[in-house]
Amino acid sequence: MLKESFGQLWDYESVTWARKFFDQWKASLKWQRLKPYDDFARLIEAHWDGIAAHCKPENKISLDYVEGLNNKIRVFQRRAYGLKDQEYFKLKVLTCTLPEIYEND
Repeated sequence: MLKESFGQLWDYESVTWARKFFDQWKASLKWQRLKPYDDFARLIEAHWDGIAAHCKPENKISLDYVEGLNNKIRVFQRRAYGLKDQEYFKLKVLTCTLPEIYEND
Protein backbone atom coordinates (compact mmCIF):
# COMPACT_ATOMS: atom_id res chain seq x y z
CA MET A 1 0.00 0.00 0.00
CA LEU A 2 2.89 2.39 0.76
CA LYS A 3 4.37 1.78 -2.65
CA GLU A 4 1.08 2.37 -4.46
CA SER A 5 0.24 5.52 -2.53
CA PHE A 6 3.67 7.05 -3.17
CA GLY A 7 2.85 7.29 -6.90
CA GLN A 8 0.41 10.09 -6.10
CA LEU A 9 3.36 12.40 -5.43
CA TRP A 10 3.94 12.86 -9.18
CA ASP A 11 0.40 14.19 -9.72
CA TYR A 12 0.79 17.32 -7.58
CA GLU A 13 1.22 20.68 -9.30
CA SER A 14 1.95 22.56 -6.08
CA VAL A 15 5.24 22.12 -4.27
CA THR A 16 3.55 22.84 -0.93
CA TRP A 17 0.91 20.14 -1.38
CA ALA A 18 3.49 17.69 -2.67
CA ARG A 19 5.62 18.31 0.42
CA LYS A 20 2.61 17.84 2.71
CA PHE A 21 1.79 14.57 0.99
CA PHE A 22 5.38 13.34 1.28
CA ASP A 23 5.58 14.31 4.95
CA GLN A 24 2.38 12.36 5.68
CA TRP A 25 3.64 9.41 3.64
CA LYS A 26 6.93 9.48 5.55
CA ALA A 27 5.07 9.69 8.89
CA SER A 28 3.18 6.52 8.00
CA LEU A 29 6.52 4.73 7.77
CA LYS A 30 7.22 5.14 11.49
CA TRP A 31 4.99 2.26 12.48
CA GLN A 32 6.01 -0.03 9.63
CA ARG A 33 9.69 -0.43 10.60
CA LEU A 34 10.72 -1.29 7.06
CA LYS A 35 14.36 -0.38 6.53
CA PRO A 36 14.18 -0.24 2.69
CA TYR A 37 11.36 2.31 2.88
CA ASP A 38 13.30 4.40 5.39
CA ASP A 39 16.28 4.39 3.02
CA PHE A 40 13.97 5.35 0.17
CA ALA A 41 12.52 8.25 2.18
CA ARG A 42 16.05 9.54 2.86
CA LEU A 43 16.82 9.30 -0.85
CA ILE A 44 13.71 11.36 -1.67
CA GLU A 45 14.72 13.94 0.95
CA ALA A 46 18.18 14.21 -0.61
CA HIS A 47 16.69 14.85 -4.05
CA TRP A 48 13.72 16.95 -2.97
CA ASP A 49 14.75 20.03 -4.99
CA GLY A 50 14.52 18.09 -8.25
CA ILE A 51 11.23 16.50 -7.25
CA ALA A 52 9.82 19.90 -6.30
CA ALA A 53 10.87 21.26 -9.69
CA HIS A 54 8.88 18.45 -11.33
CA CYS A 55 5.71 19.70 -9.61
CA LYS A 56 5.74 22.98 -11.50
CA PRO A 57 3.62 22.75 -14.68
CA GLU A 58 6.21 24.59 -16.78
CA ASN A 59 8.77 21.86 -16.01
CA LYS A 60 6.62 18.93 -17.06
CA ILE A 61 7.36 17.54 -20.50
CA SER A 62 5.62 14.75 -22.34
CA LEU A 63 7.13 11.31 -22.58
CA ASP A 64 6.75 11.50 -26.36
CA TYR A 65 9.24 14.36 -26.47
CA VAL A 66 11.69 12.53 -24.19
CA GLU A 67 11.46 9.33 -26.24
CA GLY A 68 11.99 11.26 -29.48
CA LEU A 69 15.03 12.99 -28.04
CA ASN A 70 16.45 9.69 -26.80
CA ASN A 71 16.01 8.18 -30.26
CA LYS A 72 17.85 11.11 -31.86
CA ILE A 73 20.70 10.70 -29.39
CA ARG A 74 20.94 6.98 -30.19
CA VAL A 75 21.17 7.80 -33.90
CA PHE A 76 23.98 10.28 -33.21
CA GLN A 77 25.78 7.66 -31.13
CA ARG A 78 25.57 5.10 -33.93
CA ARG A 79 26.82 7.60 -36.50
CA ALA A 80 29.65 8.74 -34.25
CA TYR A 81 30.91 5.22 -33.46
CA GLY A 82 34.69 5.31 -33.29
CA LEU A 83 34.98 9.08 -33.17
CA LYS A 84 36.74 10.53 -30.16
CA ASP A 85 35.40 14.11 -30.24
CA GLN A 86 33.01 14.29 -27.27
CA GLU A 87 32.45 18.03 -27.68
CA TYR A 88 31.13 17.54 -31.22
CA PHE A 89 28.75 14.86 -29.95
CA LYS A 90 27.47 17.19 -27.20
CA LEU A 91 26.96 19.94 -29.79
CA LYS A 92 24.95 17.60 -32.02
CA VAL A 93 22.72 16.59 -29.11
CA LEU A 94 22.14 20.20 -28.07
CA THR A 95 21.39 21.42 -31.59
CA CYS A 96 18.84 18.67 -32.23
CA THR A 97 16.59 20.30 -29.61
CA LEU A 98 16.64 23.73 -31.26
CA PRO A 99 13.75 24.79 -33.48
CA GLU A 100 14.41 24.82 -37.21
CA ILE A 101 15.36 28.18 -38.72
CA TYR A 102 13.80 29.06 -42.04
CA GLU A 103 15.34 31.63 -44.30
CA ASN A 104 13.01 34.17 -45.89
CA ASP A 105 14.32 34.60 -49.42
